[in-house]
Amino acid sequence: MSDASPMVAITFALPAESSDFLRLLDQSVIHKGAGAKTIHGNIHGRPVIVLHTGVGEKSCRRQIGDFFGQQPLRYLISAGFAGALDRGLKIGNLLLSENFSSPELLGSPHLDIAADGVFLGKLATAPGVVDSNVERDRWAANTGAAAVDMETEFIAAACASHDVPMLSLRTISDTPSEPLPTPPGVLFDLEKQKTSFGRLALYLGTHPAAITRLTAFRHRIAFARRSLTAALDKILRVDLI
Repeated sequence: MSDASPMVAITFALPAESSDFLRLLDQSVIHKGAGAKTIHGNIHGRPVIVLHTGVGEKSCRRQIGDFFGQQPLRYLISAGFAGALDRGLKIGNLLLSENFSSPELLGSPHLDIAADGVFLGKLATAPGVVDSNVERDRWAANTGAAAVDMETEFIAAACASHDVPMLSLRTISDTPSEPLPTPPGVLFDLEKQKTSFGRLALYLGTHPAAITRLTAFRHRIAFARRSLTAALDKILRVDLI
């Protein structure tokens, strides 16, 4: 694989989203240059490059800003988890974003992932975790979006400024009826970009019922990740453009 060959880029916020996909790569190599750390590999004979943006605007802008210019890109897939706003969406459903995806990718005759559980709709990007039903309903009413994440808007802007086509594909990780198992700040420290296990342990010690919710959440996350990985695997079997 030549470093000068145009590659397909796939972004995820965190390794919790990408771990199953990375296991599909042949000849994967971690690149740690002056900019963002990336993983290079092949899937179905196609060279790909994977970037973890981190969660939220601050981390995403920094990582994606360091990323462009390192490698010629054919197109980019913004992949990962999203929270459902539409009450009809279920864990593991897939949302192709009609508002962030480039028309040439979304309309490609080779994009064939039509199946039960795959939806075309609007995605919103929020400055923080949207978890409560009140917040979800407000975001749905204000944006008309079916789901919400914390990165795609900034990835799409970077792709547009570098003239790189983008496809937005998100899997549903939480819903109004199956929300996060703890308060968002307990589950993930946005500033440190990781879970504070001390904070989580303290919360679980004072809220023992949350242990069962956390276990169920882990199973749901694994299911959502498998759904996303299967879709990416299918997309990358063909030339979209």
